Amino acid sequence: MIELYRGIAPEGDLVIIERLCSRLRDRSFLHINSTRAGGGVAEILHRMIPFLQSLGIKARWEVIKGDDRFFDITKKMHNALQGNDVRFTDEMFQYHYEVNQRNARELDLEADMVFIHDPQPSPLVEFRKKGSGKWLWRCHIDLSVPSKPVCDYLMRYYKKYDASIFSISKFARGLKRFEFIVPPSIDPISEKNRDLTEEEIERILQNYNIPLDRPMILQVSRFDRFKDPVGVIKAYRIVKNYNDCILVLAGSPATDDPEGEEVLKEVQAYAEGDPDIYILMLPPNSNLEINALQRAATVILQKSIKEGFGLTVSEAMWKGKPVIGGAAGGIPLQIIHGITGFLVYSIEGAAFRIRQFLNNPEMTRRMGERGREHVRNNFLITRQIRDYLSIWYYLEFGEGRILEL
Repeated sequence: MIELYRGIAPEGDLVIIERLCSRLRDRSFLHINSTRAGGGVAEILHRMIPFLQSLGIKARWEVIKGDDRFFDITKKMHNALQGNDVRFTDEMFQYHYEVNQRNARELDLEADMVFIHDPQPSPLVEFRKKGSGKWLWRCHIDLSVPSKPVCDYLMRYYKKYDASIFSISKFARGLKRFEFIVPPSIDPISEKNRDLTEEEIERILQNYNIPLDRPMILQVSRFDRFKDPVGVIKAYRIVKNYNDCILVLAGSPATDDPEGEEVLKEVQAYAEGDPDIYILMLPPNSNLEINALQRAATVILQKSIKEGFGLTVSEAMWKGKPVIGGAAGGIPLQIIHGITGFLVYSIEGAAFRIRQFLNNPEMTRRMGERGREHVRNNFLITRQIRDYLSIWYYLEFGEGRILEL
């Protein structure tokens, strides 16, 4: 499988991956999260697990089970960790623990390296067996200004892990010897990111009755208030006073996000009456459709107020598109302001930058080219696999053995 990436990903990453896999061959690598569909974590794991298996790593992926009450609690927990004022009770914390306790009885938690993704399954570390492999907590959300009660609750589990990984440095907690920074990534050969023909793009857009005769402004993301879809509509309406264009807001449901339907209704109500706004709730794994939308778009936004990373930014940049992002979370790591796109802090700022792109095709082309190269060097899945394997090797064998690679 690694051969498919030659000529696309940096060759140095591929060499390091092959050497690390030769040292870690036949060892087991377990990932656990809360959903197989929806969101960047599931998307990355769908691509990463087969890649590792093809190189001799016994990689597998488990998903914890929970009821509506559990996922309502974990969504509130997610919001609180990203700074919202959400009231939690001891009963809610206890239920979070109990659901994980039930899952621990059903899941096979034995592996040489166990990756626990995000807060939902974090209490599983309480049930690791003595003498088991290394356990690592992988946090994908924005922990820069978390709610203290919820963060304190989470830290009781956090301290029991051997190491942790965050997407950017300002999310790290500074409480462990081993805290690593590994940004997420996209897979350049997946259905969502592979090259498409003009015929494929036109056919898919026709299926949704989206016209191709005017510039398209696009945001692809879950319908989540932190993604600010209403703010995107407000920015579009400012632009519409000067430039004839359309707006597409596209997202997919996630099984661990019970607020999505409510936010979708709010967005639909706010957009009501404007025939040039297209709101698409796509089925899970609509990767080809998202690819076509991004390739057809003139300007792509990710106007997040809070953001763990925002993989849609790298997706858009890989396709050579001009991108405008909220200056939140991991977005500034991807968008170098004025070089690979623009960072914005307000609705008015987003509208200004949209118009700047629409009215300056040459600048748009240059930024798109720079953005694609920035992603190639920093945000492809081969770099993330390289980093995960390097951390695993370091934790297993120590600093002295790294030089032997």
